[in-house]
Amino acid sequence: MFYMTTPREQSETAEPGSEVSWWTLARCRGIDPVVFHPAEGDPGEEAKEICALCPVRESCLDHALTAREKDGVWGGLTAIERRRLVRRLRRSA
Repeated sequence: MFYMTTPREQSETAEPGSEVSWWTLARCRGIDPVVFHPAEGDPGEEAKEICALCPVRESCLDHALTAREKDGVWGGLTAIERRRLVRRLRRSA
């Protein structure tokens, strides 16, 4: 299995003012990434509860949409919810 460093993990080494600086303010920082990658069929409620009060939730969601993150909960939305959001946004444009 290929392992890639996630933004949550990169936040540990982010430099102030860098493009990843918003991650240093994320509530998920230091939480086990497994929480944000729930099993198939799991709605990811634990992750969503953490995201709900996160001060950088919008930046996180923007990152996920821009980077086309295919897995996990980002900005309080699962991959399926993000795809639905993208479709709604395209229809309303």
